[in-house]
Formats: sequence, C-alpha cells, structure tokens
Amino acid sequence: MAHLEASIAEMNLYQINNAPRKPRILIAASGSVAAIKFSNLCHCFSEWAEVKAVATKASLHFIDKVSLPKDVTLYTDEDEWSTWSKIGDNVLHIELRRWADIMVIAPLSANTLGKIAGGLCDNLLTCIVRAWDYSQPMFVAPAMNTFMWNNPFTERHLMMIDDLGISLIPPVTKRLACGDYGNGAMAEPSLIFSTVRLFFQTQGEQSNSTTANT
Repeated sequence: MAHLEASIAEMNLYQINNAPRKPRILIAASGSVAAIKFSNLCHCFSEWAEVKAVATKASLHFIDKVSLPKDVTLYTDEDEWSTWSKIGDNVLHIELRRWADIMVIAPLSANTLGKIAGGLCDNLLTCIVRAWDYSQPMFVAPAMNTFMWNNPFTERHLMMIDDLGISLIPPVTKRLACGDYGNGAMAEPSLIFSTVRLFFQTQGEQSNSTTANT
C-alpha cells in the first residue's frame, strides 16, 4: 500500500496548506446491463473525488454519456491509441494507472472477470488492469445472470483475482434484467461508493496514526 500511503501523505500536506487534493478514482464499466447505473455511480463519486471513467465497447450499449457528470472524462477503446503517433508519446492505459489512487470496476461482467483472471488485455479496461500496481486498491462489483454467477468458473476466477489483492463488492439477490430471480445483480452505486470511501478514510486514519507514532 506504499503508493496509497504516499497519496494520503500528499493529501495531508495539501490540507496543511489549505489546498486539499481530492482522491483520484478511476471508475470502469464492462458489458453488463447494470452499466445503466454507471452515470449514477460516477455522480456518487464525483461529489467526493476526482473521477475519470473508462467504458468497454459492450458497456456503451447501456451508458447514457449525456448524463455523466460534466467534469468526468469518459475514455473508450478508441481513445487508447488515438493520440499516440511515435515512441515517447503517452500511452493512455499507463497514464490512467499512474493517475489513479483507486480503481473501481462496476459493473464487472462474467467475460471481463474471466479476462482479468486469465491475464488477458485486449481493450483499454483490461490493459489498465494488467498494468496495475497491486499495492494500490482495486474494487470490483460483479453483475451477471444467477447461473453465470454460480458457474464453477466464476468461483475459480474470483479466487484468482483475490490472490492479486482485488477487493470484491458482492452482487445481491433480486429480479434480474433477464427476468430470472437470484443472486448476480450489481450492488447499488451508493453501497459501492460507501465501501470505497470507508476503505480510503480508514487507510488515511491508519497512515496518520503511523506518522504520529514515528
């Protein structure tokens, strides 16, 4: 957690100078119907943090770009190499990884879960995950059909990402978009936000306590 502690220390320094820096949260959506809540999720975080957003091609079927907060930039696969022309130019997935204090993938589809567990990186979102510094926190909020959630592959994939240090915000049981009733619905944006904020604040308190005792 060295990077997070350094970021928190930086924030504390700014606070001393009466110019606090907000947390930097990178929020990503993969291809699930639950991505209709992505704008709501971004609004939850943008009131507390600096937010940048990433969307896969499939997730764009469900995201209303117009309803995103005006100060949130949305990056897609088309942006990955659009500004790159020569060696030495910035690479977007690396720049976003460097910028973020925390990454949140919500919704996390079964497909993207499988990609992350297998180390695949064929779009902007998964390239960021593959390049991620796992001393920094990452949260995922899965969303999928109940039978997909209960599939043996899902348990294996969750174990693999847990080994990386990725934190799970579990899905909930409700009537799903497909009409089935069961577990697999993405946690509500308010719960995702409160989980991440509580984690960040707890880490900040622990960092301050450690600093005070040294």
